[in-house]
Amino acid sequence: MSLDPLALAAILALIAVAALLLWWLYHSRRTSALRDRFGDTEYERTLQAHGARGKAEADLIEREKRVAELELRPLTADQQRRFSGEWHEAKARFVDDPAAAVGQADRVLGAVMEARGYPVADFDARYESLTVDHGQVARHYRAGHDIAACQLDGRATTEDLRQAMIHYEALFGELIEESTPRPREEALHNG
Repeated sequence: MSLDPLALAAILALIAVAALLLWWLYHSRRTSALRDRFGDTEYERTLQAHGARGKAEADLIEREKRVAELELRPLTADQQRRFSGEWHEAKARFVDDPAAAVGQADRVLGAVMEARGYPVADFDARYESLTVDHGQVARHYRAGHDIAACQLDGRATTEDLRQAMIHYEALFGELIEESTPRPREEALHNG
């Protein structure tokens, strides 16, 4: 029994449409999962940096893999108390010396991240690692860091420095209060 060439072409066309639909669904779900994990702001920032969705998503997936290899750990009760005290000192210092307070807040955040097991050698590595489990507040870290950099150049006002402290506090609050590392989501993709 042989198929009519027209029927064969119709079957092949249906198979091709089904394959394209499955491919589109896979990529759509992957995009949605990455947006949920990293937040819209970081997803769009990465997309803009890479210029292509595939490259941006590959970068985000690579971040997930790098962070999965880190030995992230919760803070001990003593560490939480110590870092909270240092944080309150930085906030109290703001009244008399806003620039020094922002610098101190940045150092406290670095110490908290190091104690938790994040890489701290350079800002970009720190930031990218934070985006994996703290996508919604990591943007505050970047914004605060950008203001702190402006302050070093003498371009930050007291109001800018106040905003930096607010940005830093959003991340500090999440890192200090988290008693255990967030469970890693199993990768939805192998790519």
